[in-house]
Amino acid sequence: MLEEWVGSITITSSLYETPPWKMLDETDFLNQALLVETTLSAAELIDSVILVEAMMGRVRTQKKYEPRIIDIDILFFNNEIINTKELNVPHPLMQDRRFVLEPMAEIAPTYIHPVFQKSIQQLLSECSDKSGIKKLVSK
Repeated sequence: MLEEWVGSITITSSLYETPPWKMLDETDFLNQALLVETTLSAAELIDSVILVEAMMGRVRTQKKYEPRIIDIDILFFNNEIINTKELNVPHPLMQDRRFVLEPMAEIAPTYIHPVFQKSIQQLLSECSDKSGIKKLVSK
């Protein structure tokens, strides 16, 4: 669906099973990082991502941390820094989340975070989140 509505997926990480973040008594999540080439603007991209999530059955609620059938985050958009009501890029908490950094380090370890001016691999090595992450499927 992402290729239909967003753009071409050019790189995929392995799949990772990760414990819930800031949620108690929930099942594990599956995480993966993708590199997508798109002709969409950032505003069009977030609208398309929300549409794909809805088509997959996601119902958005006011709760911040809860189980969901799908959650697609836009971690980066080129090297832009975007802070709008609809979209914050780079994702403002990614540096604190091992479940984001491990798959990202697999596909783009040398990519430089435009705010922190550190590579993804460096952010991963400095990450205080020590959650257990299990690689399920290698790419």
